[in-house]
Amino acid sequence: MAIQRMDNVLIVVEDLDAVVSFFVELGMELEGRMPVEGRWVDRVIGIDGSRQDVAMLRTPDGHGKIELAKFHAPKAIGDGPRDTPVNTPGIRRVMFAVDDIDATVTRLRASHGAELVGEVVRYEDVYRLCYLRGPEGIVVGLAEELG
Repeated sequence: MAIQRMDNVLIVVEDLDAVVSFFVELGMELEGRMPVEGRWVDRVIGIDGSRQDVAMLRTPDGHGKIELAKFHAPKAIGDGPRDTPVNTPGIRRVMFAVDDIDATVTRLRASHGAELVGEVVRYEDVYRLCYLRGPEGIVVGLAEELG
């Protein structure tokens, strides 16, 4: 049996509004927000008494999704500094294709204080690429296809 698709990636955050705003500014669409709690979720995640607010965002093509969760109970546990380098084990970034990398970087810097991790670089005649650190240290990769 093979997987059918990748459904979503979960990112646990402290400031749900700020992170939702960042991803909406990037171009994702907010599908909805809701509180999540109860025995069923406790059993799925293995944490008794959990209470969280969840926001689901999707890419404009409808294929990629990010789920954001803010835990109210128990409080989220930090796993170290937010500005860890991209070679730290674990999930380090989510990559998005964009139509104009310069405009996207400029917009996210101005509206959300995002910072380039390195630089915008050209990979052969195929892509322009960069990593951008947004709210709560979340790193997004941006790829502009050259044509």
